[in-house]
Amino acid sequence: MKLDILAIGAHPDDVELACGGTIAKSVKAGYRVGIIDLTQGELGTRGNRSIRAKESIEAAQILGVKVRENLKIPDGKIDLSRKNLNKVIEVYRKYRPEIILIPHWQERHPDHVHSHYLCREAQFYSGLRKISLRTYGKKLEPWRPNKYFHYMQKYEFTPSFIVDISDVFDIRIAAIKAHKSQFYRPDSTEPETFLSQKSFLDFMETRIKYYGQQIGVKYGEPFYSVEPIGIKDLFVLQMFER
Repeated sequence: MKLDILAIGAHPDDVELACGGTIAKSVKAGYRVGIIDLTQGELGTRGNRSIRAKESIEAAQILGVKVRENLKIPDGKIDLSRKNLNKVIEVYRKYRPEIILIPHWQERHPDHVHSHYLCREAQFYSGLRKISLRTYGKKLEPWRPNKYFHYMQKYEFTPSFIVDISDVFDIRIAAIKAHKSQFYRPDSTEPETFLSQKSFLDFMETRIKYYGQQIGVKYGEPFYSVEPIGIKDLFVLQMFER
């Protein structure tokens, strides 16, 4: 199956938290979108592999994505090994996305930093013909995603563009809350984390309100592009009333 957009995260809830609204909006617009989780999040304080896998499936159904896969790289070991590179290259060649959404390289969590470099290097090597990979006996032809954009996690950056997600905010929140083990529950007996604090989801809403305000809408998700973004017509850019 060919995808238009592929979002990749280190842990099962990363994509929903960072760009769930953009995914929902893209699905609503008719684009074929997929999610790849690099690890099962087994080193996380709350939940376990089984619970997080079920939550991921529920979140994917809420977002309406065509594909969600977990590459099962050991949590905390997202390095640039040939084995890990080949796993990501295989995904790129199998789904042939035009756009990939990946973590920024300046991040608090080492897994997010390492995920950036893994996804970025795989994006380049995936286009090389002399790297030969097969799946189920079938050769995977070279494919290099056309564009890669970075989503925001803990650390902020000056966005290259902001996506208006006002009309899909409720879907974004529902997908995030599908990861029940990770967020606030008054009956939980598990240790508290930054994500499980009662105020965390309010903090996230405040942030996307701030970025929405930057473009004159209620909610926005910010992205960064290393390369200039070319357009053929100024009116391709959405203009918002101030």
